[in-house]
Amino acid sequence: MSKKTQQIAVPLISVLLGILLGAVVMAIFGYDAIWGYESLFKTAFGSLRSLGEISRAMGPLILIGLGFAVASRAGFFNVGLPGQALAGWILAGWFALSFPNLPRPLMLLATVVIAAVAGGIIGAIPGILRAYLGTSEVIVTIMMNYIVLFVGNALIHSFPESVMQSVDSSKRVGANAIYQTEWLRSLTSNSRMNIGIFFALIAVVVIWYLLKKTTLGFEIRAVGLNPNASEYAGMSSKRTIIVSMIISGALAGLGGVVEGLGTYQNVFVQGSSLSVGFNGMAVSLLAANSPIGILFAAFLFAVLSVGAPGMNVAQIPTELVNIVTASIIFFVSAHYLIERMTGMTIFDFLKNRRQEAKKVKEGN
Repeated sequence: MSKKTQQIAVPLISVLLGILLGAVVMAIFGYDAIWGYESLFKTAFGSLRSLGEISRAMGPLILIGLGFAVASRAGFFNVGLPGQALAGWILAGWFALSFPNLPRPLMLLATVVIAAVAGGIIGAIPGILRAYLGTSEVIVTIMMNYIVLFVGNALIHSFPESVMQSVDSSKRVGANAIYQTEWLRSLTSNSRMNIGIFFALIAVVVIWYLLKKTTLGFEIRAVGLNPNASEYAGMSSKRTIIVSMIISGALAGLGGVVEGLGTYQNVFVQGSSLSVGFNGMAVSLLAANSPIGILFAAFLFAVLSVGAPGMNVAQIPTELVNIVTASIIFFVSAHYLIERMTGMTIFDFLKNRRQEAKKVKEGN
């Protein structure tokens, strides 16, 4: 089986196994899995509003997934996406609340740029530390999530009273800053679909082109494969590491502002790191860090998210959808774990096991 075929087969098999495992768990607890999945997909695809909600959920997942993919191609495991997304959301929201009368085109451009810069700065910190001090990006990015979370909450509490509707939540941003539009609402039966999905689609094309067709993309992939060989070939691995983390953080920041101004339309205190940040990581893992694959993986996650409430019709807890999602990522990770430990893909591993069993059988 070719490498390209495997890249398609592994996610598909993982999705099927995840759905199957979810059905087994439902059956163990006495639920009707067929009815549950039927209700889930009917809810997800049963109306124009649901389709609009799927598009709304896909926007931030795609952007954050792309951010994780860029870092991964450079050999980084960027766990700081939730913090980078939150930084983009809070600072862009602060700007929108502070300058409510700015013309809509300028407002949209400003919030996008501010969110990308905020996320990029937060992403650059672990990149610089890794490049010059050799620190673990996993530990630094995890800690950065908490730093951004608590500093962000303190910043929200310091907002002027004139823009706050309660101690922990701001008022809605002005109409010029909301990413939802009247024509999208009317097109999708008053769903929360917003222009963030278009930002995400543009980003898919840009990141695909960046990684596949540009010198920077080649350097990112080369450094991810072997930084020492890249240095020997004349590439600056330090510069590439930092640039890749800035791009990764900027994309996460864009995902954060799309989630914030597109879905919630305000800024509020968070009790924990943004779940959409971790979901974006899962999307990228399922897609094997492929920009085109991220589009389809985000669609799957959005369908499960939007359709989950429909499982209540079958009297099945919606939390079981999280089991399905986690199972899918588990099976994808199992493939990478086997490949990392044995140097073989899961298909080669199974083939070798069959050959060994055949030899044992023939020996007997």
